[in-house]
Amino acid sequence: MSEDQIREPSVVAPAAKPGPGTRSALLGAIFLMATSAIGPGFITQTTTFTAQLGAAFAFAILVSILVDIAVQMNVWRVIGVSRLRAHVLANKVAPGAGWVLTVLVVTGGLVFNIGNVAGAGLGLDAMLGLDTAIGGAVSAAIAIAVFVIRRAGVALDRIMIVLGVMMIILTTYVAIVSGPPVGEALRNTVLPERIDFLVITTLIGGTVGGYITYAGAHRMLDTGLTGPENVGQVTRSSVHGILVTAVMRVVLFLAVLGVVTTGVDLATDNPAATAFGAAAGEIGVRLFGMILWAAGISSVIGAAYTSVSFLTSPSTPARTRTLLTAGFISVSAIIFLIAGTTPVTLLIFAGAFNGLILPFGFTVVLWVAWRRRDLLGGYRYPRWLLAIGVLAWLITIVIGWQAVLGLSSLWS
Repeated sequence: MSEDQIREPSVVAPAAKPGPGTRSALLGAIFLMATSAIGPGFITQTTTFTAQLGAAFAFAILVSILVDIAVQMNVWRVIGVSRLRAHVLANKVAPGAGWVLTVLVVTGGLVFNIGNVAGAGLGLDAMLGLDTAIGGAVSAAIAIAVFVIRRAGVALDRIMIVLGVMMIILTTYVAIVSGPPVGEALRNTVLPERIDFLVITTLIGGTVGGYITYAGAHRMLDTGLTGPENVGQVTRSSVHGILVTAVMRVVLFLAVLGVVTTGVDLATDNPAATAFGAAAGEIGVRLFGMILWAAGISSVIGAAYTSVSFLTSPSTPARTRTLLTAGFISVSAIIFLIAGTTPVTLLIFAGAFNGLILPFGFTVVLWVAWRRRDLLGGYRYPRWLLAIGVLAWLITIVIGWQAVLGLSSLWS
């Protein structure tokens, strides 16, 4: 009999109380999830869509947050209660499915990490006037150092928290300075003047698809606060991660909205920098650089950590994990430096991959929640949570179809 089969479903151990180190790791998992979702692509995407839709973009943000809640609460709970990483769960549901999920996550994460390195380089350029290539290389080296130092786990958690808080504070300042029409934004949140479903699906795919789906949940497994006895802590952590992500989405939207409502035309090559500069002058441009760098390097770290977690197991030696992570970041940086810019076709390809990963991986999560109670240690999964997960899953199918169309256009 397997370990899963001999679990006693009727006995639930008392919940563990998190100590200082565990609390720090949980906060790290929360911010790893949030900062992974707030990368350079997210910043550019939000700025562009706000310029297109104005206050009506508030509705798209609301829908993306609701889908994010449904997806992440289910992902965190299933992974947390089962104590198994996503690809391991997938292999238990259907042999070989975990390897397919691993290929999708690692391929999409690697290609997107080229964009993350580029974003970090652009951030240092705006902040310090440093050449983008040099800035990208320096940022990649810093990211590698996070994993190489002796207490890498502690460093990862603290850096994620610092970068996440810094992004929120700086963006909130710009949002206040830009003076957005908050009342109009609130009205459009529930009564939008315009609804663009393509924008909504693109936003969802870019903020909860690919490796982002599993970043926080996989880090949570390292804390040990898992299993049916810790389901309350798992749920609270997932909600906190969603709230941090939602706050950053909202304040960035308001910062840009305050600029576009004044009639300022945003530059097509770097709309976010134009928006921040129009809101706060030269200081705004420097703040944009800091925010973009923080978004870029935190996403580099998040993509590397999550992708390598699909290639390893808890028994993998720390040195092996470190070498794989350093190699992952190095390959991303080398491709960026050789290309001289982020290859647009590769990013489109990665975006389409992320759109495919979301419905595929989420199907596994929901199947375990519905039919594989043995993998959950006998835990009775809440029907309401499964129901909202199914609704979100239907939306991910639409995103997946858009991804198929995107891949078809690349091949044609």
